[in-house]
Amino acid sequence: MNKLKNIRVVLCRTSHPGNIGSAARAMKTMGLSRLYLVRPRKFPHEDTYAMASGAIDVLEGIQVCDTLEQALIGCTLAIGMTARKRELSHVAVTPREAAAEALQIAATDEVALVFGGETNGLSNEELIRCQRLAHIPANPEYSSLNLGAAVQVLAYELRMTAETVAPVLPKRQELATHDEIEGFYQHLEQKLVETGFLDPAQPKRLMSRLRRLFTRAGLQKEEVNILRGMLNTFARRP
Repeated sequence: MNKLKNIRVVLCRTSHPGNIGSAARAMKTMGLSRLYLVRPRKFPHEDTYAMASGAIDVLEGIQVCDTLEQALIGCTLAIGMTARKRELSHVAVTPREAAAEALQIAATDEVALVFGGETNGLSNEELIRCQRLAHIPANPEYSSLNLGAAVQVLAYELRMTAETVAPVLPKRQELATHDEIEGFYQHLEQKLVETGFLDPAQPKRLMSRLRRLFTRAGLQKEEVNILRGMLNTFARRP
């Protein structure tokens, strides 16, 4: 299905190779094919292929990355999955809302659904690189979902949303990609250090708070260019 071709699934730090195969199977049943792995503990592995149950083409197309930043290159929207509430100021969405927004953006741009490892999920440092947080409602007394099952839920919501008649959406401005925004953050941190506003020896949480601020804004390409142009006018501290 063409509506799903710009959507990638990113699995971070998977510890059980069978779960990679389960995720690949879940993806293929719903028409997704692009799977990225960030520092998997074991891959390739025979358990991965056993659990994929025929989704070999998805496994053969896997991209293995050293960092989440590498896995998100080119994306304008990253949706991080979390099983618990976090003290982050991201927009929180349901899987259905995540699917609707993902498909809207994926009509022209790249989108990533980001899942954490089986034990602790995504770290705050990883989540802060996503623009949205999604949570799958579950039994509060036992809310632990298998990684493959979590991928299946999101893949199903994407499939069902893609098969409905999409409403006519207003034209939107071109969003900045993940790598363009990361370049801006690096530029911003450099200038804050140069002007003396940020002490690199005691950074505290300044850059994390600034990331949250700009994440809420949903930066467009033109806005990133304006902000970087402003940064270029900042003088070094005498």
